[in-house]
Amino acid sequence: MRRLLLVLLLLCTPAFAADEPYGIALEGYAYPYPVDYLTITERGEELRMAYMDVAPTANANGQAVLLLHGRNFPASYWQPTIKRLSAAGYRVVAPDQIGFGKSAKPDLAYSFDMMAKHTAALLDKLNLPRVHVVAHSMGGMLGVRFTRTFPDRVDRLALEAPIGLEDYRRYVPPVPFERVLEQESKLTAEAYRQQLINNYSLTMPVTQVEPFVQVRERIKGSGEYPRWLRSFVAGYFVIWGQPVVHEIPLIERPTLFLMGDKDHNAPGRPFAPEALRPQMGKNLDNANVLAKQMKDAKVWSAPVGHLVHLEAEEPFHTALLAFLAGK
Repeated sequence: MRRLLLVLLLLCTPAFAADEPYGIALEGYAYPYPVDYLTITERGEELRMAYMDVAPTANANGQAVLLLHGRNFPASYWQPTIKRLSAAGYRVVAPDQIGFGKSAKPDLAYSFDMMAKHTAALLDKLNLPRVHVVAHSMGGMLGVRFTRTFPDRVDRLALEAPIGLEDYRRYVPPVPFERVLEQESKLTAEAYRQQLINNYSLTMPVTQVEPFVQVRERIKGSGEYPRWLRSFVAGYFVIWGQPVVHEIPLIERPTLFLMGDKDHNAPGRPFAPEALRPQMGKNLDNANVLAKQMKDAKVWSAPVGHLVHLEAEEPFHTALLAFLAGK
């Protein structure tokens, strides 16, 4: 019951009526901590990158943690993790990447290289030369690319239910952007709800999934919803077209895979030939194989789905804090 109330508090904002639309930068939607913005110039366009920068609530240990979100989730869903980390003495930075959450939604092709560059610029602004990285889902792919691009800026890398542990192009053929856009535009609230539950093998009650659904539904009321949708679809093509699995064994920083053993999420699976679909999404197995190829990596798992830090909140944070402390 406590966790249910917490998630509902995170993802619902009482300041607006239940049916009032959100803006495509989630205007009207409250985050659990103050939000600041970094202005970034990308291809001649000035863009705002939103982030939360949370100070330790206990004795500061002089270390910082960078949290990288997944594709379907705003940075606000990190609230339980921010609370636990700050209580342990860490400074915590949780950005929304350009194209997601409260950040700008430009109509351009995104890339993990671009996201890594923006993230480094944010750390520069905050005077953080080194951080621990905790990255979920699509954020795991970004975490890999960020660590490979800026190895001297990363102390430890924790990958929570990361996607990209396989090259999806082996199974999924190229799909036109407009086809994916049309498919997403037809997705009803119920279809999106079932997509989250089924694709992510979620073990938490549907009432805890509902706030994520309502965020998307209320964005549909924005006059700029078509631009939000194009930005969201662009995220799929980053995942499909920019694999990082080949880079994971090259990571030399201490790494922990935090896996849900029921999680078989595999972006693009519906577009794959039916005979190949069962071969996709063997995420825990893939993590174990990759960890053995790495210099310093281990795997931890819990009997949950894709949202490990929400489905297994206490054991997840216990394992994460131990890892960050070098235990």
